[in-house]
Amino acid sequence: MRITILFGGSNKERLVSVATAQALNAALPEADLWFWNADDRVHETKAETLQSHSKPFEEPFDPGTRSFGTVAEALDKAKADHRLLVLGLHGGSAENGELQAMCESRGVAYTGSGSASSHLAFDKVAAKQFAAIAGVTITSSVALNDAEAALAEYGRLIAKPARDGSSYGLIFVNAKQDLAAVRNAARTEDYLIEPFIAGVEATCGVLEQLDGSLIALPPVEIIPADGGFDYTAKYLAKSTQEICPGRFTPAITAQIMDQAVRAHRAMSCSGYSRSDFIVSEKGLVYLETNTLPGLTKASLYPKALKAQGIEFADFLRDQIVLAQKRT
Repeated sequence: MRITILFGGSNKERLVSVATAQALNAALPEADLWFWNADDRVHETKAETLQSHSKPFEEPFDPGTRSFGTVAEALDKAKADHRLLVLGLHGGSAENGELQAMCESRGVAYTGSGSASSHLAFDKVAAKQFAAIAGVTITSSVALNDAEAALAEYGRLIAKPARDGSSYGLIFVNAKQDLAAVRNAARTEDYLIEPFIAGVEATCGVLEQLDGSLIALPPVEIIPADGGFDYTAKYLAKSTQEICPGRFTPAITAQIMDQAVRAHRAMSCSGYSRSDFIVSEKGLVYLETNTLPGLTKASLYPKALKAQGIEFADFLRDQIVLAQKRT
C-alpha cells in the first residue's frame, strides 16, 4: 500500500495545512505528496518544493507541477493505486466529513475520524449537545436575536463561526457596537454566540492506540498574545505561550483528560482528536473538539505527544495501521 500525504484544501485553513504537511513529510519521507489546490485540482509535488516554502502561515503554496485532476479524480487514482491517505488537512470539506465520505464510498483508507464523526464534531452546536450527553460540562448558547439582552446579563459575549477552525472569525463582544460585527458576519455563515467565560485556556489530545483503547495526552495550558487565541496568536505571534504539561492542579488535570476522552467517545472519533476547554473559577467548560487538529511543528497536539514520550513518526505509523484496520 502506497502512503500519500494529502494536504492543502479549498478553504482558508489550507495555509495551516501546508505547515502540517511539512511536519508530516519530515516524519514520513517515503510518502508521496499530493497538494489539493483552492481550485479543487490536485497536484503531485516534491519534498524539496514543500520544505522550501518558508512562510506557510502567510503565503500560498505553489506545487510547481501541473494538476492530474480534481479531488474526486485523485481519490479514484488513490483507489486504483492502493494508496492510503495521511490527511494533513484542516477545516472545510476536509474536516466536515465530505472528503471522508468520498474516501469511504471508494474504499480508500485514510487517517483520522470517519465521515459521520467528522461531520458531527465540525458543527460546534451539535458537538456541544453530544458532549453534554456524555457528561461533559458545556455553557449555554445565545440566539442572535437575544444577543443584546444576553450582553446586558453577562457583560461580555464571544461569537465564533459554528463550523470553522484555527480560531478564524472570533468576535469578542464587549459593547453593543460589537454586535453589529456579529450580525454582519452571521449574514454569510452561521455563528455560535456564548457568554464569555474568563479563565485559562486548555486543550487536551486523545489518542487511539493499536488495541483500540484511548489515552488522554497531557493537557496544554495556553496563554495567548493580547488575550485572544485567534489565528494570529496561534501561528504568528511570538508572545503566545503554550505550556505542556499545563500548570493545573492534579484534580483539574484529571478532569480535563476525562472530559476530552468523553467528548472523543461521544462523537465516535477515530485515531486522534483534540478538545478545547476553559478552566474558569467555577470549573471546567468545554468549547469544541477538533478531529483534524494541526500537526505543524508549532501545533499543540505534537507538543502533547512529546510530553507523553511518543515520537511523532511513531504516532503517524500507528495511525496508518489503524486506518488500514478500519478500511
